[in-house]
Amino acid sequence: MPSAHQNDHHLTTPITGVARDRVTGVDIRIDRIGRGPTVIFLNGLLGLNEHWFGCLPPIARVAECLLVQPPLLEMKGKGCSVDGVVHLVVSVLDTLIDGPVIFVGNSLGGHISLRIAMEHPDLVRGLVLTGSSGLFERTFERDVQHSPSREWLQRKIDALFHDPTRMLPGTVDMAYEELSRRSAARALVKLGKSAKRDHLGERLSEVRVPTQLIWGRQDIVTPPEVADQFLDLIPDARLAWIDNCGHAPQIECADQFGAIAAGFINELNAQASQSEADSEVA
Repeated sequence: MPSAHQNDHHLTTPITGVARDRVTGVDIRIDRIGRGPTVIFLNGLLGLNEHWFGCLPPIARVAECLLVQPPLLEMKGKGCSVDGVVHLVVSVLDTLIDGPVIFVGNSLGGHISLRIAMEHPDLVRGLVLTGSSGLFERTFERDVQHSPSREWLQRKIDALFHDPTRMLPGTVDMAYEELSRRSAARALVKLGKSAKRDHLGERLSEVRVPTQLIWGRQDIVTPPEVADQFLDLIPDARLAWIDNCGHAPQIECADQFGAIAAGFINELNAQASQSEADSEVA
């Protein structure tokens, strides 16, 4: 029997692994933590799995969390698009999950989650969206440089936060190192433009699962009116605001984000358990 210390470790320290897509051969980083029904986490363009770690403790108590990090800035050709990322994520999840799961997505990750919910409804039983693209987003490609300077990146990444001091240490340095490759800068621009072209306004009525929107009131990338539009257009949506927070609530206000997401996930888990019990009685 595992000791109490081992149980705590299982719920506080993500285990990192790699999944390989059988079609493309692309390696995708997977971090796993927690127990219970599965929840999939998807990042934005410059997002890393580590960006979710601060909000995970309450969620890992009610769910098994799988953090999925495709190499977005290494995508090429037709794969370097919203369609390409959707196909890659769905292909990899085919080897990781059994039955419908909850998706949690920030920025582009929210956009990908919405597309999966619309096109692969058998995979999705709920959504948590924060700063999601799909309607409107002020993206990096507006004035991106071919070889972005550290100062340009500092300014762009600062804009993601209401309080830039809450940024995780090393964020700008890691982004600068990544985008020093010209191919990565091109991929950033191409994916940003693909997301803008893939406007979901007329399709959001196809989302048939409960959806929790968690939005920073000071988000200037996907401003508050975008959250209101998602609330109006997704049939079963609810919206929670976080004050003094920008585009990345899972980093800037991790405790609040984690508590809201965990409450929603726990609610869906309880409903699923009740439905299963009712089916057994019937």
